[in-house]
Amino acid sequence: MSYTQELLQEKFPSKQDVITEITNLEAILNLPKATEHFVSDLHGEYNAFDHILRNGSGNIKQKIVENLGGRLTPKNIQEFATLIYYPEDKITFQKENTKDQDDLEQWYLNTIARLIELLKITATKYTRSKVRKAMDPNFVYITEELLYNDQQEPDKRNYYNKILRNLVELQQADKFIIATCYTIQRLVVDHLHVIGDIYDRGPLPDKIMETLMAYHSLDIQWGNHDVLWLGAASGSALCLMNLLRICARYNNLSIIEDAYGINLRHLSMFAEKNYHDIPAFRPKTVEDASFILPDEKKQITQIHQAVTVIQFKLEGQLCQRRPELELQKLPLLDKIDWVKKEVTIEGEKYSLINTCFGTVDPKNPYELNAEELEITRSLLYSFMHATKLRKHLDFMMDKGSMYKCYNGNLLFHGCIPVEKDGEFQSFAYQGKKYAGRTLLDFCEKELRTAYAHPEVTDDFATDMTWYLWQGPLSPLFGKHAMTTFARYFVAAPETHTERKNAYFALRKEEWFCRKLMSEFSLDPETGYVINGHTPVKKGQQPILANKKMIVIDGGYSKAYQPTTGIGGYTLLYNSYGLQLVTHHPFTTREDAIKNGRDIISTKRVVNQEIKRQTVADTDIGKQIKENLQLLRELLGEYDK
Repeated sequence: MSYTQELLQEKFPSKQDVITEITNLEAILNLPKATEHFVSDLHGEYNAFDHILRNGSGNIKQKIVENLGGRLTPKNIQEFATLIYYPEDKITFQKENTKDQDDLEQWYLNTIARLIELLKITATKYTRSKVRKAMDPNFVYITEELLYNDQQEPDKRNYYNKILRNLVELQQADKFIIATCYTIQRLVVDHLHVIGDIYDRGPLPDKIMETLMAYHSLDIQWGNHDVLWLGAASGSALCLMNLLRICARYNNLSIIEDAYGINLRHLSMFAEKNYHDIPAFRPKTVEDASFILPDEKKQITQIHQAVTVIQFKLEGQLCQRRPELELQKLPLLDKIDWVKKEVTIEGEKYSLINTCFGTVDPKNPYELNAEELEITRSLLYSFMHATKLRKHLDFMMDKGSMYKCYNGNLLFHGCIPVEKDGEFQSFAYQGKKYAGRTLLDFCEKELRTAYAHPEVTDDFATDMTWYLWQGPLSPLFGKHAMTTFARYFVAAPETHTERKNAYFALRKEEWFCRKLMSEFSLDPETGYVINGHTPVKKGQQPILANKKMIVIDGGYSKAYQPTTGIGGYTLLYNSYGLQLVTHHPFTTREDAIKNGRDIISTKRVVNQEIKRQTVADTDIGKQIKENLQLLRELLGEYDK
């Protein structure tokens, strides 16, 4: 008997135990494949994300329509759906707006009965033990009695109805409804994929992280904005200054101070002393900015300039320190003619605008002055030791990766760098070349090394976190260069151009997507590439390459919605196939509760399975089949 069989024998000590487990696993293989939910590029937009998570990208409402639609008006369908999304708020609203006690009791009885009916429908894909785990422990017995008994059966009708009435009479109805709504939410979606960019631009990435940490099953594919935060926590002052610049640019410094408790007072005082109110550095807001007080706007504008200049200085230092990264063309402070106020870019001279270089020493343009150095060290220490932030980023590292192969599909945020002919581009380091899958594996290894050793702030792994943000061969960037300096200080539009990697043109080609899947050992006939990072603009299509490529960055971020014209794409993958969901922009939670305003979602079928998929067709199914083989071998040992 092998060591593995000995371990199995300890878990299943008798022949009957083995037979029971084989029977159980064989049955599970025949259950329908559970639903996967794909989201991307959340960019701190917690309220919209929270709503889509609660409604399962319209899945809950669809199930209500399919199963209760003939008995409920459209208004009642929406009210019932809103109850499931926001049970606590909807119950409070119902109590405040129902004056007659008898009417309220009837609402409770009707609501509980409908919830149980809907719960039965959402529970059919799962084993009884998995459904039980999704329930509130305080109501497992009551829920199972209601769930697995037929209220129409004459012998059980009074029993069933008495349970409902007791919930109301014993004042447990509120708690039971809330618990059941969250059980339905959990069962409607079995697993969540977050394909990058949780952070930056939007105001509440911390609340998104708290929600993800409480979610029952998920994975994360890191985005370029996420890596900025991971890099800063790994000891990269350059990543830190860049994310502070983005927070200032989008008026989100409160994330740093209020959400994560990092004091910016020293930075603010330094900025006030050294910088002025330059319009180009004022906070960029999508909505009405009149709520920002003039003094506050000026303070943010000054901080914006301070961290931008420090960033450019640190970038110059990194390029001098790491010639192997081949980023020498990016730093431009040493290309400035300080008398003529011109900068040389690619051999051409351009006049400077919006200048704020008072702290730059023309003789040593990349050297931080004493106060900048102290601010940088202090902020980096605070960032690396912020307890709440570290908890969030630890979770992101634990659940995250550069890419994911899951149920036959390839998930990643940015791109796979390639030449125009589709050949994978190579990144060279210490005599080795990394391309395609090995490049992503190398980048992940370096990021994990940097994050594990934040006390080492100037090694290659830490500097590599910055390369992931804007390196020409970074799988998370996908352009030839980042023209941040020119966008701030040069008017000529040709200096702002950032040429995309050939990947973004080739991903429209079916042969190329098949090549990508083969590179990651996936079946090109049945698999799909699921991508984020680049917003799908008006007039563009999210489904490419004869349906082999699906791009789901559709505009969660309000900053992108004027360009995309929608409120984001999500993707659902259930036993019947893939559905792309288009969402209209989210209004407010209050509007959803009081007025029944839901995100209008349009579903587009990507593929329809000829044969409904079961657990046997999934990665979990493969593992179960391997376990079954071992169990049958153990059963043979018992028969000897």
